Amino acid sequence: MSRLPTLLLLGATLLAASGSFARDSDVYSRIEELHGDAAGFDRPLRQLVQAMRSGDAGAIADLAEYPLTVKANGETYDVENAEDFVDNFDDLVTPETRRAVGRQQYQDPFVNSDGIMLANGAVWMGAICEDSACEASHWAITAINN
Repeated sequence: MSRLPTLLLLGATLLAASGSFARDSDVYSRIEELHGDAAGFDRPLRQLVQAMRSGDAGAIADLAEYPLTVKANGETYDVENAEDFVDNFDDLVTPETRRAVGRQQYQDPFVNSDGIMLANGAVWMGAICEDSACEASHWAITAINN
């Protein structure tokens, strides 16, 4: 019986280290299959959800790829840089979009070859190649649809 607490602790540690995607291996597998770097999606998604919950325009702007297409108020905007995004945040990201993305769960995204759709299409994220060979990439917001 003296090994039971140690085994339980080891099991809990392994479960925690396995990442959030362990809860939904179908989403993880689909991201990996279509975009690669599924494990790398974890941190940007967490940052985006937290930033949307708190209304942190700067943090959201830092997660975007520019120019960023934003649909808001019946118009389509091409936001050129993070400064423009922050300056116009209240017009570009509605409270409804902030709430919806702020409730995003790992098992909820729709994944296709275009990217990862969050909150029923309110935000799209994609893996952005950092060089022409796409040997390295990073996850970023690619569109916002209020």
